[in-house]
Amino acid sequence: MTTESLALPPIAIRGRSFIALIVSPELPLENWLAALDQQIQRSAGFFTDRPIIANLAAAADAEAEEGLETILDALDDRNLKVIGIEGIDPALLAGTRWEGLPKLAQGRDLSQDGRTDRLVAIPGDPQTPTAPAATPEAPVAPAPPPSLLIDRPVRSGQSILFEDGDITIIGSVASGAEVIAGGSIHVYGALRGRAIAGLKTGPAARIFCQKLVAELVAIDGLYYAPEHWGKGLHGNAVQIRLNAGDLSVTPLD
Repeated sequence: MTTESLALPPIAIRGRSFIALIVSPELPLENWLAALDQQIQRSAGFFTDRPIIANLAAAADAEAEEGLETILDALDDRNLKVIGIEGIDPALLAGTRWEGLPKLAQGRDLSQDGRTDRLVAIPGDPQTPTAPAATPEAPVAPAPPPSLLIDRPVRSGQSILFEDGDITIIGSVASGAEVIAGGSIHVYGALRGRAIAGLKTGPAARIFCQKLVAELVAIDGLYYAPEHWGKGLHGNAVQIRLNAGDLSVTPLD
């Protein structure tokens, strides 16, 4: 049994009704595309029908501006569905077939009722109130480990992204939903969607759930699909962790 490696980090787009991946092309482009081709070959199912955001900042220097269209064409040739860009001025794509792509700013998008649809925690978000700074004389208590508690089920099409620490969900994660954590993920219910842990803590992260019926689980860039853990563990309460460089799925007795 082998574990596939995801070289491209997953990210949830703040907004409504979609989950996306960011790719960041680098120069020389030929080398980067060769690595991308290897990644697609190893984990083709991970990219299927996933919207793609192209971060073109690394390729937008004075010498590479005329090649931005070539980069986007290369992604399109690989059946990657580019739905937006970031890291460049959209005017650089004027006159190309990509000039209509929206520029997606990082941050928190609000739905019409003024609430976030994603329950996304964003470090440094100016919309998030912060406590007044302590005076020099006041002792500063150690900050608790960062964590995010979701006290309701995660619906299909939703994404939870918390890069600073653990995510705990009191409820189930529906098929088509995605949970992405800097640390570990705890699901007190059925895990039917995707769970991606360890963006910050790496191999120390774990995934716990009361019922494993997931589409995909990943820790520190290594992923398993249902065919990896088999019928014996499918539908059971399990712990998922890295063990000697491989993912290990064990029952919770």
